[in-house]
Amino acid sequence: MAANGYRTEYEKDAYETGGYSSDERLGETEKGLEDSKSKDSDDPFGDESKSEVKYRTMAWWQAGMIMIAETISLGILSLPSTLATVGLVPGVILIGGLGIIATYTGYVIGQFKLAYPRVHNMADAGDVMFGPVGREIFGAAQIMFLVFVMGSHILTFSIMMNTVTSHGTCTIVFGITGLIVCLICTLPRTLKNVSYMAIVSFMSIVGAVMITMVGVGVEKPGDQKVDVTQKIGFAKGFEAVTNIIFAYAGHVAFFSFISELHTPETYPKALYLLQGCDISMYLIVAIVTYRYAGADVASPALGSASPLLRKIAYGVAIPTIVIAGVVNGHVAAKYIYVRMYRGTDRMSKNSWGSFGIWALIVLGLWTIAWMIAEAIPVFNDLLGLISALFASWFTYGLSGVFWLYLNKGRYRESKKKMFLTAVNCGTFSMGAIIMVLGLYSSGTAIKKDSSGSNGSFSCADNSKKSA
Repeated sequence: MAANGYRTEYEKDAYETGGYSSDERLGETEKGLEDSKSKDSDDPFGDESKSEVKYRTMAWWQAGMIMIAETISLGILSLPSTLATVGLVPGVILIGGLGIIATYTGYVIGQFKLAYPRVHNMADAGDVMFGPVGREIFGAAQIMFLVFVMGSHILTFSIMMNTVTSHGTCTIVFGITGLIVCLICTLPRTLKNVSYMAIVSFMSIVGAVMITMVGVGVEKPGDQKVDVTQKIGFAKGFEAVTNIIFAYAGHVAFFSFISELHTPETYPKALYLLQGCDISMYLIVAIVTYRYAGADVASPALGSASPLLRKIAYGVAIPTIVIAGVVNGHVAAKYIYVRMYRGTDRMSKNSWGSFGIWALIVLGLWTIAWMIAEAIPVFNDLLGLISALFASWFTYGLSGVFWLYLNKGRYRESKKKMFLTAVNCGTFSMGAIIMVLGLYSSGTAIKKDSSGSNGSFSCADNSKKSA
């Protein structure tokens, strides 16, 4: 412990910006120490000294790679079409601006976790702030969000298979294949095991978008017309904005990632690794692909290349299509698993009974995700709906609520505190506005596209529609 009473500079910053109340400052008072011990005993995984399955084992870079695998996946594939919709300058401003705000809101999540170590997921955060009612509402929303994201990965898997095989069989068969592959990869119970797959996922998405960018740069498949701004209808424009929001929609799982860190205070390193990678990659891929593919750029963007390069790009993207979905599936299953067995030794047992329950949870979640993928077969529409309903709150709105709760009664303590109060009231309002306007725009788009798409639970080739 440092001389100033804090274990790390991150704890010091958390205290000064609202992460701890005066009674919670570690080492400051006897009560503070007792509170700290009490909180440690509420850790979701308990005392792991004699556990057969240990969860708190990740280094910060492993958490960072998982966060990258979860976040930089399908979202990046819709961004070039977003620039084509809203124009180059507004699109770049939105991608960069929303990314910076997402960095701050992610930091606030870390502060809340340090203040309340027992928080393992959004449901626990809801319980801290609003009691049992908050737990149920936040928990249900988290599960629905994660399952919708899982569904988007199954949808992309079927688009990929249709592209690679030139629609070799019924699209529903490809969807079921994706379900089985993702299910098998979600069976490991600890995130440390998933972190090694996350490295492969990151290399996969980088390789796929590089092939796409080089391909469209050489072939120049579109008209290469770049519009600085665009005159478009409100519904279409805001759906493009929600696609950017989806690209930063990893926050829902951050509590779970921090919970399995060996040293939770190193979380900011993982967050900065993520945000540095995603903002820079999003801007580069969106600008380059839009520059050479033009106004008719496909979504997912891999469909903008020639038929041969498209197949190669999708083939290279298979790991990220699967693994990024697996990360979300793991977090969803872990929420249910921890909810069922928290405080018991079953969660840390390496037995067939414990594994069987885990496998059944995973099977149920992926089955529901497959049904969603079949029900909403248009890629951008599904992303827009997910962002409006859930990412609006988990990435932006709720972080404002977390900060305001941590700083209750201290909003006018200093000029800095007053400024941060305004900022976090702004992020809360931002989440509410995105949800209302996003639901309107995505609902309009789904209604419009349903007549021109292949329909739900269809065997037709969905790769042609996405391209």
